[in-house]
Amino acid sequence: MSTESDIVLSGPFQVADGSGRQHDAKAIRIHDEGYGIIDVYVDFARALDGGHKDAALLRGIVERLRALGYKGPDFGLGDAGLQESRLIVLEAPEEFTAFAKQHGWKNLAEDFD
Repeated sequence: MSTESDIVLSGPFQVADGSGRQHDAKAIRIHDEGYGIIDVYVDFARALDGGHKDAALLRGIVERLRALGYKGPDFGLGDAGLQESRLIVLEAPEEFTAFAKQHGWKNLAEDFD
C-alpha cells in the first residue's frame, strides 16, 4: 500500500515474535507529511496471524528504528482499524518527530504556527 509520497525508513529485515518465530518485514515507512502525530507503517511479506499485539515483535520493530538512529521511547500500536494482515501501524511518540524530519518528513501543523 505504498504511495509515491511515502518515505522508506528501512528496507527488508527480520524480526522475531514472542515465540521466537521470525517474520520478514519488507519495509518501515511513513507518509512524507502530516499533522503532528506520525503513523509508522511496517509492511510484512506474509500475514501476521494476530502478531499485531505481540510485544516482542513490536519491540523488535522499534529496535530496528533505533539501529537506524531513532532515539526515544517505544511506540504504541496505532488505531485498530488501520491494522491489516500484512501491515502493522504504530503511533510514534513525539520524540520520533526529529528523526522523521531528518528523513524529509514535513509537519504541516508548523505552517499554522
